[in-house]
Amino acid sequence: MSTDTTQDTRAALTFITCGSVDDGKSTLIGRLLVDSKAVLQDHLAGVQRQGETDLALLTDGLSAEREQGITIDVAYRYFGSESRKFIIGDAPGHEQYTRNMVTAASRADAAVVLVDATKLAWQDGPPKLLPQTRRHSLLLKLLRVHSIVFVVNKLDAVTDSARAFRHIADALDRFAQEAGMAVAATVPVSALRGWNVVDSPAEAGWCGYHGPTLLELLEQLPATPADEGLPMTFPVQWVEKFSASADTRQGRRIFWGRVASGRVRPGQAVRVLPGGQTAQVAQVLDHRRTPNDVNCGHGAGIVLDRELDVSRGDWIHEDGSAPALSPQCQLSATVAWLDNEPLVPGRTYWALHGHRWVKARVRRIVHRLDIHTLAEQEASQLESNAIGHVELALQEPLLTLPFERSRTLGALILVDTASHRTAGALLVR
Repeated sequence: MSTDTTQDTRAALTFITCGSVDDGKSTLIGRLLVDSKAVLQDHLAGVQRQGETDLALLTDGLSAEREQGITIDVAYRYFGSESRKFIIGDAPGHEQYTRNMVTAASRADAAVVLVDATKLAWQDGPPKLLPQTRRHSLLLKLLRVHSIVFVVNKLDAVTDSARAFRHIADALDRFAQEAGMAVAATVPVSALRGWNVVDSPAEAGWCGYHGPTLLELLEQLPATPADEGLPMTFPVQWVEKFSASADTRQGRRIFWGRVASGRVRPGQAVRVLPGGQTAQVAQVLDHRRTPNDVNCGHGAGIVLDRELDVSRGDWIHEDGSAPALSPQCQLSATVAWLDNEPLVPGRTYWALHGHRWVKARVRRIVHRLDIHTLAEQEASQLESNAIGHVELALQEPLLTLPFERSRTLGALILVDTASHRTAGALLVR
């Protein structure tokens, strides 16, 4: 194993659980927390119902969630094993809360897609998967979640667990192949009983499975690799005005943000978008305000060698970069539509890219993706939770790359100009 891979698998892993409603996502996270000794006894005592521990209550913290027994918002929990630390996002399964799942998945290193064995007709062969299982899986692929794990849950509640797992795993494998989706593993579990989650089941080869437990598998998954080999780009989040502290040169302003791609270092020739002014990087500060080069994905403060009109929302990028990184006013993008109002051609929205807002008009809908057949269909509008391909005209140019090359430069959100609701997630094609 190379040094880079070792570092990737030792870094904290951010993963989400997703899938259809009531597939056991919150219970699975509760089992991970309890069996890994990450829950205090007084917290555990607070989730007792009729003398039994309700593991789902460890993540379902909103009063509406506890009253209805569903997950509405994404709940994050933290725990660690002997070899790794984890950040878990419990994403809701209801179709109307798909936007919350998209938000959580956009920054995840991995995703655990749960499948409830009791909901599928697996007795006579590979069953038909639930629509939300397919929708969440396709969104994970579109969002470039690096590792996807299918988990077949509730196998303690079926008559022939080995046969159920075999047929459901076959259905998941066929779906993944049709969708062109790489899957790290398919694992059988019982979250309620704790079988094959943290501890191995008492029966060796349970369900005909001889692989690692879910926790052992999560310990081996790599963190999302950085988008390397790209020119330096930097969205300005905050401007520290004319500080006279010792860590700046001649009291110039410091532009703070997170490096989106490449590496920022002193001496680089840079250009500011949208103004077009050019300068050189005089100094780079890391998150401790120490002079240092900073890689993509990390916070930095940039001091330029001359004063320029730079504000929050502007982008600083490496000058003389490849033409593919030139600002664009026309975008072709995959959209996950999240608003209750349908997307129709001709409408104008606010588009947010980094910290920059521009007006965007929908020129046309190229097609809609049928989540059941994976076929591309003609469409005059996109309803809530639909996935499609659209073309946009921007009021001002943006510095974008295809999402498959950069999760930061290739991602935007659309916001309704009247209601200010998040309307859609855009992935540049």
